[in-house]
Order: sequence, then structure tokens, then C-alpha cells
Amino acid sequence: MTAQLNARGDVAVVVPAAGAGLRLGPGGPKALRLLDGEPLLVHTVRRLAAAPSVRMIVIAAPPADVEAVHSLLSPVAPVTVVAGGAERQESVAAALAVVPDEVAIVLVHDAARCLTPPSVVERVAAAVRAGADAVIPVLPVVDTIKEVAADDTVLGTVDRSVLRAVQTPQGFRASVLRAAHAAAADAHTDDAGAVEKLGIPVHCVPGSDLALKITRPIDLALATHLLTLPDPDA
Repeated sequence: MTAQLNARGDVAVVVPAAGAGLRLGPGGPKALRLLDGEPLLVHTVRRLAAAPSVRMIVIAAPPADVEAVHSLLSPVAPVTVVAGGAERQESVAAALAVVPDEVAIVLVHDAARCLTPPSVVERVAAAVRAGADAVIPVLPVVDTIKEVAADDTVLGTVDRSVLRAVQTPQGFRASVLRAAHAAAADAHTDDAGAVEKLGIPVHCVPGSDLALKITRPIDLALATHLLTLPDPDA
């Protein structure tokens, strides 16, 4: 059954999904790799569509696969599919260009974080709605972190209490995200980083252990297990 998005929602979610995912090994675009028999992108869209605030989902797909991706996702939820670029920044910009001006909040989400619970989507959107210009979901860093020189000599131990691992979706007031992309002089892999360069504060909300990024083959194995776990916030 196709999920129905909230026509009165105030959130558009942009999903750059044109990357090859070379670290995952051979096998085509990463967003179309299979997890438990379904493409990662299907899992991603299913969870985004379950978030009550989401009005629109825009996928930036590999240019050669736009029609195929639309056909793949149409039974899951109503989506808009555009041709992505060679770099993530280009894909986000292409997707952002089709978001209507009246949509106040834009979230940028990694297709590879395909198990991110709808509760995280809502938490990020709520923080923007409450007045933040930019919001990122984060988790505390649990490993000891060392600063290391080029010759592999340890320079010191970083205080992990002030460190956070950043997840997606990252949320923005739409005008702020557009301004950050317009001002970006260099390619960036993190939209919040582009906003930081404008001098705009970025706020943090709790992320989720389920929102891991599938990058390596071992991540696929872990995600297969996580599929069976409920959203702790549900």
C-alpha cells in the first residue's frame, strides 16, 4: 500500500541518492543496494513517509536511473525524483530547486541512513519549527579519540565529552539552506557545515542508534539485525 504524505505538512525532505558508494563494494548505486531483499532507498522513503510532518519527499537519483527510481518508489510513497549530480552538494541543490517556496522547513537526509526512525525526523523538524535555523541529530562519542601526527605518533587525547557524532536528517529553515548553498564556494559533504560558514548557529537534538550510515559491507550485516528492533521513541 502506498503511504500518503501530509498535504498540510510543513516539511520537505531532500534525499541525495546519486552516489556510487564505492566503499560498499561493487554493485551499482549505493542507494539501490539491497537490505533484506529491498533497496536501501525503499527503506528510507518508507520511514520518511511515516513522519507526520512530511509533505514532500524529493530524491536526487543517478541521472540514468531517474525513471527507474520513480517507478521503484511510487508504490511506497508519493515522491519527486530529479537527476542528481556528480557531487552530493549538486544533488542537494537539484532537489532543493523543486521544493516550493511555501514549504518552510527542509530536511536533508542520507539515503544510506535508511533505518532512521520517523521520531528523529519529527524531532529535527520540531526544533526548526520552534525557532532554530539549523538542527542536526547527534549521538555522544563513546570511543576514546586520539589526535595523531602524520608519522602515526599520538599527539594527545581529545576530550570526548564535547564531541558528537552527527547523523541525518539535518533540518533547516528553507531560506537558510538556500542561502548556504548560494554562498558555498567549495564542495561540502555536510549541509550544516555550509550553514556554519554563514555564522548561523547549528543546534543539536538526540539522534538514534538505528540511524547508522551504511557505508561498508559490515554495516549491511548490522542493519539486517536492526531491522527487527522497534523505534525506542515510538
